[in-house]
Amino acid sequence: MAFYVYETMDLSFSFIIPVYNRPDEIKELLESLAQQTYPKPFEIVIVEDGSTLGAKEVVDGYRDKLAITYLEKANSGPGDSRNYGMERAKGNYFIVLDSDCILPPGYLMAAERSLQEQYVHCYGGPDAAHESFSLVQKAINYAMTAVLTTGGIRGNRTAVGKFQPRSFNMGISREAFEKVGGYGKIHPGEDPDLTIRIWEKGYATKLIPEAFVYHKRRIDWNKFYTQVNKFGMVRPILNKWHPTTAKPTYWFPTLFCLGFLASIGLLFVGIHIPLWFYGVYLILIFVDSLLKNKSLAIALLSLVAVGIQFVGYGLGFLKSTILINFSKREPQEIFPKLFFN
Repeated sequence: MAFYVYETMDLSFSFIIPVYNRPDEIKELLESLAQQTYPKPFEIVIVEDGSTLGAKEVVDGYRDKLAITYLEKANSGPGDSRNYGMERAKGNYFIVLDSDCILPPGYLMAAERSLQEQYVHCYGGPDAAHESFSLVQKAINYAMTAVLTTGGIRGNRTAVGKFQPRSFNMGISREAFEKVGGYGKIHPGEDPDLTIRIWEKGYATKLIPEAFVYHKRRIDWNKFYTQVNKFGMVRPILNKWHPTTAKPTYWFPTLFCLGFLASIGLLFVGIHIPLWFYGVYLILIFVDSLLKNKSLAIALLSLVAVGIQFVGYGLGFLKSTILINFSKREPQEIFPKLFFN
């Protein structure tokens, strides 16, 4: 039996969880927090972001099990709500979660163990699909996390150098938060923007593979398209703000879509080889999802999810790249819906 000693660093954790009209979700998350095997006290800060359907009654039902601070404020977006919670939290290390997450019992133990072994001021953990998730949720989870689709940027074990945490599962020290000033007003895109500013202040980040969450992704196909389309639109904005972080790989979904259209066109002149490459890639996606999920239905739905992901992100990225680089207006003027006041 292994014994772990936690005396090298005095870590006190505060979970920061913004919530908007999701009392049922927060109940599942609080239940998973109540099941943590972590032996020391920790704080939970719930920030009600202008909800009309509040979670106070749900929160009150867990006060005898958990140390909870419940805050209510006007709606100003998830980034600002996280800042609001961290400013009022008591811990010296914040763990930011989305309300649609469920934690495995050993989450906090894994996070502290890794920080004791190699301390960083910011970490991220992967997301996984829980067995209770729907087939669509599992297919979307595959598309968002697979190495073949995203390169493993959301938690692959090999993606540990300069890892960019995402705030559905992200840890940040009080020192780093105060140094960088927290999240900005852009959404989505607040996560990489914060991480880049953390790097610019000289702080390191890392992936903690064992500190994973089950991320429900409360979306259907239409909402998924809207989400990834926004992801595509914010990336050129981040490239403009932080030009040293721009990468050619961000063009992949756009080039994938344009190449597919070109391959279809080449069929009319008798050239089939480019389309074969697309066929091989989709077969690899299918097989990889089948092996990981052990489900033919999820493997088939994964093809749909990947298609929506590439088209949504690719079109958003192309549109934003053109407008951001050939317009004299600021990003906030071009895409007002991507920013909170």
